[in-house]
Amino acid sequence: MQSATELTRDLVRFNTINPPGNERACAEHLAGLLERVGFAVDVVPFGEGRAQLIARIGDSADRAPLGFTGHVDTVPLGAQPWSVDPFAAEIADGKLYGRGSSDMKSGVAAFVVAGMALADRLKGMPGVLLVITAGEETGCSGAAELAKAKARLGQVGAFVVAEPTGNRPLVGHKGALWLEAETTGVTAHGSMPEKGVNAIYKAARAVTALQGFDFNVARHDVLGAPTLNVGTIQGGLNINSVPDRARIGIDIRTIPAQQHAQIREQLASYLGPEVALKTLMDAQSVWSDPQDRWVREVFEVAQNVAKVGGEIGAAPYFTDASELTPALGDPPTMIIGPGELALAHQTDEYCLVSRIEEAAEIYSQLIRRWCRI
Repeated sequence: MQSATELTRDLVRFNTINPPGNERACAEHLAGLLERVGFAVDVVPFGEGRAQLIARIGDSADRAPLGFTGHVDTVPLGAQPWSVDPFAAEIADGKLYGRGSSDMKSGVAAFVVAGMALADRLKGMPGVLLVITAGEETGCSGAAELAKAKARLGQVGAFVVAEPTGNRPLVGHKGALWLEAETTGVTAHGSMPEKGVNAIYKAARAVTALQGFDFNVARHDVLGAPTLNVGTIQGGLNINSVPDRARIGIDIRTIPAQQHAQIREQLASYLGPEVALKTLMDAQSVWSDPQDRWVREVFEVAQNVAKVGGEIGAAPYFTDASELTPALGDPPTMIIGPGELALAHQTDEYCLVSRIEEAAEIYSQLIRRWCRI
């Protein structure tokens, strides 16, 4: 059987840059591997050339399976030229280079290999559920589609998200609420602005107001305070006209005490009737009790295998767990994967080979402990 490193190389060689994604070939490759060792595999279409994968093994009625998830789409290469072929999966000085090597094909490869290696021992056991998604890099759109069909997913007793953490276990992440605020006006010739209503002026007042917005919620001990950032502003068609439309992009990162619908209502009231809000993305925060028995077990395994972890931490990014954890029955959820966070989305992205093999061993130990084998 392939090592996790070898499978990572295979996955990196699939060009799954999103957009457009083209994840189907990659998903079907994984499906073939898993079917051959006894997994029941469901390849779920997700648009032209795209697909997601649900694979399961084990059939114990006494305990739900252990779940794993990862995505196989990647971000674009960026404008900066690479010094290596981003799809060759070259290894040099203990580093496996390529787009998606850290974020997060190495994590997917590691839990797939761990599951395959134990497949013949998982029949009659709680087993594992693998959820391999498309479209994560464009706002968890693939996971959101899967979450709509809860019966297709079933439930899990605990959940591992193999996003890049350097194999350090993390107990959650902030949520993300992306809003578009729109202001409208009346167009007029730029030489007669008094005959129009300037939408950009309205937008500017809204931006200034947002600088002083207070969520009025206590800081989280680990995740800290919620944040709000105005990331984009667009308005007007030409310099010599009064603009009749302007749009503001608002990025809000939330903590578990907050409900996104309530935040939107709060902002709508705060900004007033001249500003219309539209939700672009809604990903809830994820948090697991650090004292949960299984969570503590993950810390123990990571410390034993990779000599990392111990302190309670959370991810700065959001993950597919925002959609999948609620759909799977709100199990305790841990984020732990071999990729390096600082290298995600970077030019010359790489993952340490040693981390990939450590991750496969961590996942293998978690499966064995969960299934008591």
